[in-house]
Amino acid sequence: MKDYHINIFYSGDDGGYIADIPDLKSCSAFGKSPNEALREVLTAQKLWLETAKNSNMPIPKPQYQPMIYKVI
Repeated sequence: MKDYHINIFYSGDDGGYIADIPDLKSCSAFGKSPNEALREVLTAQKLWLETAKNSNMPIPKPQYQPMIYKVI
């Protein structure tokens, strides 16, 4: 499996954590903890890639790079 960037953030509206993979359209998951959200999105990633492969859809290369802020 390719190494795609994963964002994990808390959503007060949802009452838990959202994990998403920006390079894979609509690939996201929910969890009550950051670790649960990560486990769920890794499952979603595997299924996303399998579905794309089985459907002969293009699989994007990892390109997303988060902004890194330096605190001075």
